[in-house]
Amino acid sequence: MKAFSTPSMNFDDRDHSVDMLILHYTDMLSATAALDRLKDPTAKVSAHYLISVDGLIYNLVSEEKRAWHAGLSQWKDRKNINHHSIGIELDNPGHSNGYQPFPPVQMNALVDLIKDIRTRWEIPDHHILGHSDIAVDRKKDPGELFDWKFLADNNIGLWPKDTGQKKISDTESIQYLKAIGYHFDNKNTDKAILAFQRHFLPQNLSGKPDDLTKQRIQSVHACFCENL
Repeated sequence: MKAFSTPSMNFDDRDHSVDMLILHYTDMLSATAALDRLKDPTAKVSAHYLISVDGLIYNLVSEEKRAWHAGLSQWKDRKNINHHSIGIELDNPGHSNGYQPFPPVQMNALVDLIKDIRTRWEIPDHHILGHSDIAVDRKKDPGELFDWKFLADNNIGLWPKDTGQKKISDTESIQYLKAIGYHFDNKNTDKAILAFQRHFLPQNLSGKPDDLTKQRIQSVHACFCENL
C-alpha cells in the first residue's frame, strides 16, 4: 500500500494508546481543497489520512501523534476521542455540496488502508465508527451513502443480522442505544437515532424509534455484545 506524504502541523502528542478508528467525509469540493484545509494552521483541524475519490491515499499526521479530527465527541464513557483514535477523511462533497456515493476505488483503498493500520494497532471491530456516531448532535459524516456493510464483508467493522427480535418499547430502545455506545440526553434523542440510522439503517432516516429501527437497534446491540 502506497501513501503520499503531505504533512500537516496540526497535531500534538498522544497520551493514550490507539484502539479506535473514526471515518469522516471532507464535506469539500475537492481533495486538494481538503488537503489545504487540513494543513492550514489557522484551521486547527487535521486527520491522519485522506483518501481521494480516485483512491489515492495521503498521510498527513503520524499515527503516533494525535490528529485533530473528532472534536467534541464521546462513545460510551470515553471522551476526547482524538486521544484514542486514528482519523481517516474520505474525499466527498458531503451534505453541504451535493453528497455523492463513495466510489469502489475509494472504498477498496480504504479497506487496504485499514487493514494496514490494524497491523500496527489493536483496533476492534466495534471501535470502527463514523464521526456522526461519536458526535450525534453535530455531525452527519460519513453519512447514509457510506457502505458499512462492504467494510464488514471485508472483515472491518460490524454489520448486524436481524433474527428473531422481540418487540421493545421506545424506552428500551434508548437503553439499547446507550449500551451500544451512543452518548445523548433527552434533548437530542432524535439526533442519536438518526445517527444510528445513518450507520445501520440508511434506508430509513426518520430519526424516530419506529418498529424497523427498534428491530435493528436490538440486532446491532447483540452484534456489539458478541464482539466485546
